[in-house]
Amino acid sequence: MTTDSIQLARDAHGQLTLTTPGGDVHEGVVPVRAFPIAAPAEGIALVGADGHELAWIDRLDDLPETTRMLVEEALASREFIPNIRQLRHVSTFATPSTWEVETDRGVTRFILKGEEDIRRLGPATLLIADSHGIQFLIRDLQAMDRRSRKLLDRFL
Repeated sequence: MTTDSIQLARDAHGQLTLTTPGGDVHEGVVPVRAFPIAAPAEGIALVGADGHELAWIDRLDDLPETTRMLVEEALASREFIPNIRQLRHVSTFATPSTWEVETDRGVTRFILKGEEDIRRLGPATLLIADSHGIQFLIRDLQAMDRRSRKLLDRFL
């Protein structure tokens, strides 16, 4: 199925519905990124309610605008990974510790259980899991202010 033949719509309950070129209708379709951090606009599967892949999107930009917007809205509501912009305060350099951070979604506090909950995804990218399993992302460690980098160095 090509990106031109992907027909998506929202049903009365707000769920995505995929209509194939053959006329088959699949309800409860969910978009899933193959590489959500490294290549968020590439490699997206449209998965049916049974968990099977129904369609593949090589690049979001290849979709018609209305279809692309539906996919992006569904992805945004499904994915919740706040981006940390600044570390404001760390309660202690031993774990567990309470962190107060500024994210792209506002200021929040979370508990870091252990250093193993900070994972390097690349030379400058970190993924941090809090005590409740919520993932926080630092896309570019070098772009953060000096104080935040110094606080992070204590845990890396």
